[in-house]
Order: sequence, then C-alpha cells, then structure tokens
Amino acid sequence: MRPRSPGPVLGVLLLAAVFAALQLANITGRDTPDTKNYLSYALSLTGESKRGAATATIDYVCASRAERARRDQSVHVVHFHRPDPTDEVLAECREREWAVVEPRLAAGHTDGQTGGHSGGHTGGQTVGQTGGHTVPFMPERFMRIFEARPGYPAFLVPFVLAFGVTWGLWAAGVVIACAGGVLAFLILRTLSVPVPLALAGQALYYVLPCGTTAMRPMTEGLLMALTLAAVWGCALVLRAGRTRAGLALVAGSLLALFTVKHSQALFLGLCLAAAGALIALRRRRRQRQRRLRRGEPSSARGVLALAAVGLAGVAVTLLLARLLHYPSSSDSLQDLLTDHFARPDRERPWAEFWQLQGNFWVEWLRRQAWHPLFVAALGAGARGALRRGGAVGGFLVAAAFTGILTQAGHPDINIWGERLIVLAWLLPVIGVPLLLEPVVRGAVRGAWAPLPVQGQTDRGGGIASADPTRPGPTGPGRSADAIG
Repeated sequence: MRPRSPGPVLGVLLLAAVFAALQLANITGRDTPDTKNYLSYALSLTGESKRGAATATIDYVCASRAERARRDQSVHVVHFHRPDPTDEVLAECREREWAVVEPRLAAGHTDGQTGGHSGGHTGGQTVGQTGGHTVPFMPERFMRIFEARPGYPAFLVPFVLAFGVTWGLWAAGVVIACAGGVLAFLILRTLSVPVPLALAGQALYYVLPCGTTAMRPMTEGLLMALTLAAVWGCALVLRAGRTRAGLALVAGSLLALFTVKHSQALFLGLCLAAAGALIALRRRRRQRQRRLRRGEPSSARGVLALAAVGLAGVAVTLLLARLLHYPSSSDSLQDLLTDHFARPDRERPWAEFWQLQGNFWVEWLRRQAWHPLFVAALGAGARGALRRGGAVGGFLVAAAFTGILTQAGHPDINIWGERLIVLAWLLPVIGVPLLLEPVVRGAVRGAWAPLPVQGQTDRGGGIASADPTRPGPTGPGRSADAIG
C-alpha cells in the first residue's frame, strides 16, 4: 500500500500556523470580567499564595485595560494627540481592584487568627474570603460558581508555568483555538468530505466568532473544542465503524466538560440523548420504505448507543454536582437577577426569569433581523448537516443547539459578544462545507469532462465526441460522467 499523501496534514498545519501568527497582533487586551477568576484559580493551582495570585491577576488585567486605552486613544479623532494614558489607566485600575480585594483578604487573615470562618458580605461588614482557589474579586456566592469549574484553570497551569501570565494565556488560547479548527477538519474528513472543503471548514472555525471567542481567556474555547470532540466521536461510530473509540471519545468529552462547566455537560448529554432517540425513531419508521444512505455503515444500534452515552452523561452530571455541592439552578437564577448578588435575592425568581426570557428573545430576534448573518449561517449549516450529514448531521445540530440553551439560561442581552451562544456557530462551520460538497464535486468533474469536437452533434443537438474510444452520451445533452 502506498503511504498517504502529506498534503492534508501540511494544509491543516499551515492554516493553524497562519491563524497563530495573526494572533500576535493582540497579545493582551483579550480579557473579560471572568478572566480574573480563572487566572487567579490557575495561579493558586501552581502553589502561588492568595496575595501573590491577586497581584499577578490584577497586574495582567490592568495592563490589558491600559493597552486598550492606549490603542483607543491613538485612533480617537479628538484625543489622538494627547499624552500616552497607559500609566494613568494602570494606576487607577490597580487602585480600584485592590480596594475590593484588600479588605476581603485582610478580613480573612484576621478571621483565621481569631478562629473565625471566611464568608461573604454579611450585615454590611466585610468578612474574609480566603478559602477556595479564586481571589475574592466578587461576593462569595458568586465565586462559588467559579470554584466549581477547575478544568480550564488546570489547563492553564502548564502554560502559565512555562511562559508566564501574559504569554501563557496567549499560548493557551492559540492551542485551544487551533485544536477546535483541527477537530472541525477531522469531522469533515470522517464524513468523506474532500480535503479542500475540510480545510475550508477549519478556516471557517478560525474566521467566524468561534476563533475570536476561543482566543479569549475564558471557558468558551475549551467548551467548543470538547463539543467538537464529542461530535467527532459520533462520526466515528456512525461513519467509520469505530464504535468503541467513538463512544469512548463522546464519554470522555462529557466528563471533561463537567470539569470545565458542568451545565454544558448537562446540556450536551441531553441534546445527544434526544437526537439519538429521534433519529432511531425516524429510522425505524422509514426502515421498510428505503435503505440507509449509501456509504453510511451505521445502524440503529450505534445511534442508540450514542443516545445511551448522552443519557448516562446527564445522570453522572446531576449525581456528581449534587455530591460535590455545586451551585444549583436557583443559585444561578439569583445570580442573574441580582446582578451577581449585589442586590437582595428575588422572592419570585422563576416568574421574573420567564418574563425576562420572553423579552430577551423578542429583542434578540429584532437584532438578528437587523443583522441576519448569524441566522442565515445557521440555516445554511442546518440544511447541509441534515441533507448531507446523515445521522451525524442530526447529532451536530443537537450539539450546536447547546449554544441556544446556554443563552436561554442567561437571557442577558448585554453579555459581551454573544459569547454564550457561540456554540451554535459550530453548525455552519461543519454544515456549510457539507452543503457545498455536491457543488464542488460537480465543478471538479465538469472541469475534467472530455472536450467536444466542432462539427459533430448528438441527438440532443449538442456536440458529440470525435474520439470513438470515448463513451457516447447517456442521454440528451449529458455525458457519461455527469452527476445524476
């Protein structure tokens, strides 16, 4: 057997290298409010003291804000000639952050000496928050949400130790984003998509909001990569016939998702189980009417096995979250409605939540009508996945739907960059190349079709080939290698 051509591997590596090189334009300035919590957690895992983690985290965040302020001023049509604001912004930022953290660390130290316990904000008096891994930038109830997400901070540890905070976070983002693109390529190749279109899927992952969000120092990039890994596992089971490897990959992805953000593990498990049940029911109804799509060696057994793994993931997630005393849905709801516990708890949270839910989606649809790219991309991706992806396409739609569920769980229109719904972008990343596959194959075959000779026509009025060794037309105006 001849060895495989290194062309596809080189193409994948080249795309990843180009993407990584482009990210050098923004080493800092990518942080979000959540970055402080994840970074301080990672620094704590390296053995750094609470105060040391606070110092390094605040320095990183404030340096990013100062860098953004400098860039913004340099292109401001009125203020571009003013002095560099870096030092002023840096000093103000540090003062503001330490004003919040210092009293909590000091109170926690005092409590530790007197035998008291660390807590949140009670009766208007600052109580120490020195427990756990995160630095107390926010009330304790809010920080407990991040204490339940050790996966991403643990992933950051080797990068921070090797390259320091600034370059470590950048390098971690590059690895996560590039991995997501490679997984998109692997899924498409497992679905027998030609290499150029598979590379196009990898490129789509980088240029769509997936790549931008994955480079942010927060969990969403890792969530997308693990979700794609689960979809690849589905493709291995249903298309490649590698049942054990595929099921192990799906189960491992769900377990890893639990450590990163257990709500995503719950959503993905639910969606995979629902998709498997629906696909199996549909196949059973149509089994007597037509055969399964050619080239798809999957059976109802594989679909049901994937559904069972998803259902098991839901059960394990709920059980572990209960045993580990993770924040519940009611805690998340109060966090949403009280602006991160800055206000008293709501007495009727669910009634307010459903009212906010309705208002959110009305406004969201209005904005999508104004800028319909996202909706159009979802439609194209869904069409390609369901028409060309077979059963795998159904599981892909289910995985992308977790982005809608995540957004529905946090109906806050002001959250940066629609990052909660970013998982839905995985649908056009995989679905659009699937949609274009027949077009590309037809174009390639048409480019290599025999050239006609002037002066000879076929029965349909076209020009016939003068070479008697070439096959004749198979119908009016059609060549033998035309696509049916």
